[in-house]
Amino acid sequence: MIRRFTRAFWRDRPLLDERALAEARAAQSSGATAQQPYRRTFELIEKLARALHRYGYTAPHLEDALTAVSARLGVHGEFFATPTAIFATLEMQGNEETFLIRVAPGGVNLDKLSQLDRLTHDLAEGRMSPDDASQRIDEIRATLPRYRGKATVVAAMVASACSALFFGGGWRDALTCAVIGFVTGLLSLLARRTLRYGMAEPMSAFFAGLLACAAAAWMPPVSLFIATCGGLIILLPGLTVTTAISELATQHLASGTSRMMSALILFMTIAFGLAVGLKLGIVIFSPPTTAAAIPLPAWTLYLALVLAPIGFMVRFQVSLSDTLPVVAICALAFWCARLGSQALGVANGAFGGALAVGIASGLYSRWKGQPALVTSTVGIIMLVPGSVGFLSITHIIDRDPVAGIQTAISMIAAAVAIVTGLLLARLIVPRRSWSE
Repeated sequence: MIRRFTRAFWRDRPLLDERALAEARAAQSSGATAQQPYRRTFELIEKLARALHRYGYTAPHLEDALTAVSARLGVHGEFFATPTAIFATLEMQGNEETFLIRVAPGGVNLDKLSQLDRLTHDLAEGRMSPDDASQRIDEIRATLPRYRGKATVVAAMVASACSALFFGGGWRDALTCAVIGFVTGLLSLLARRTLRYGMAEPMSAFFAGLLACAAAAWMPPVSLFIATCGGLIILLPGLTVTTAISELATQHLASGTSRMMSALILFMTIAFGLAVGLKLGIVIFSPPTTAAAIPLPAWTLYLALVLAPIGFMVRFQVSLSDTLPVVAICALAFWCARLGSQALGVANGAFGGALAVGIASGLYSRWKGQPALVTSTVGIIMLVPGSVGFLSITHIIDRDPVAGIQTAISMIAAAVAIVTGLLLARLIVPRRSWSE
């Protein structure tokens, strides 16, 4: 019975989508006849580029990986990656092609990304043949997600409730965040299945405002900021902001600028939906808007430090075998950031937390032979740069531009500190090279 219950939420051994796999192999076989060898090699590189981009590779990592694979396959390749397109020029045996791969930004799937990273290293180091790599890429892409839709909804509830404790909320705030997290997770799930991504974020924010006002009126005291920010934590693009600044710092200007603008627009759509929900909620429920939360005992924070990373693991589709390292690295990030903030300020605390995450993730990556993103992604989420940016936009919408600009500067300073800590960690613990 227990096994049947757990299987309703996740798959121990994710199955292949046979229909998707058959379509991919049929398309490959239909064009394989009478093809020149260089053509099959070019198609393999294009297929690998699409897969790595779809599941979470950043522009610098993607370009480095494709360059290494191309060199192993005897192809001179030059690549330019952005969040929505990959430009490539390939030359092999006197045959040269330049083409554009149009890609859509997809959700991060760290389980599939880890498998693709291992495949890319094997291919770049000559341990896997091009034909085997092509078939394996099709299988990875056709594999069903490890966690089912209902698991992602429950994970959103858990992560949201725990976030309320990180912001200093009480049990009422945590309960409100859990309900908002359920609505947010459900709308996100429906958006993925109906291909209407653009409406999920503002709708979730709108319902978050209504539910927060209702909770503040019916079971005070509930902090509106904690309830809304914690409930929407899975939607806030703090990771996107950090990635954008990292790409800008490494001179990938086009990709970094695109990501930053994408994060800004997402912040604004969420804040606009929330503003409408709050205004309507205040009219309907007339809640107290300045209520202070009553914090829970200290031991609940330790419980949240275990449950919150697990919730984010489900969201990013991290394998269960990485649970203990992810939880440990998230706890390390939280305490380094908190203690550093108390002693040296918010930006320095973020730097310390990011440095700890980067070093620990780098060591684990070299030991396990998988990308550091598997553990560092969730660890960076615990540094919550997204909540600061969210507060900045809400200040501006509330006609307090001075506070909004000050908070935006704080967000940028925290994000820059996080990126600096991660870059320094890469110097201390170098990432795996493509020759290893």
